[in-house]
Amino acid sequence: MKDLSQGDVRLLETEIAQRLLRSTIPARLAYVAADGTPRVMSTWHVWTGEELVMATYVHCPPMGITRPARRLHALRARPDVAVTIDSEAQPPEVLLLRGRVSITEVDGMVPEQAQAARRFLGEEGGAGYVAQADHPETRMARIALRPSWVGVLDFQTRFPGS
Repeated sequence: MKDLSQGDVRLLETEIAQRLLRSTIPARLAYVAADGTPRVMSTWHVWTGEELVMATYVHCPPMGITRPARRLHALRARPDVAVTIDSEAQPPEVLLLRGRVSITEVDGMVPEQAQAARRFLGEEGGAGYVAQADHPETRMARIALRPSWVGVLDFQTRFPGS
């Protein structure tokens, strides 16, 4: 896979990409806010094999959430995003994704959010998180990115601009 150019979606199959997609490193979602300025949001994620799924609440009374996250309006208006998942160790490993997100609202918790909660918080913490949001009025938005551009950097064999 070393011979693949940056931007090739087959880079998702590399060991580095797969390790970062399975990690507990939050994804950083970059998008353009409603006021036209850039934003970066740290978020849990799950890789389904085709989509990077992130979620946010639309309404969740037990957590005091009474209105949709502002990023939903912005993402619907401008669905082109960039995502990075990168390690802190030196030299860093970096996965870069670009593409358009789709947003689907669901009653209850987005299944991938429950999966992410267990991965990021551990089984017990994840179960507690899911239980806390369990309410008949809970509604979430499933934000899914099918990458159209992928980059991988390890600063040993793959560098920026390579």
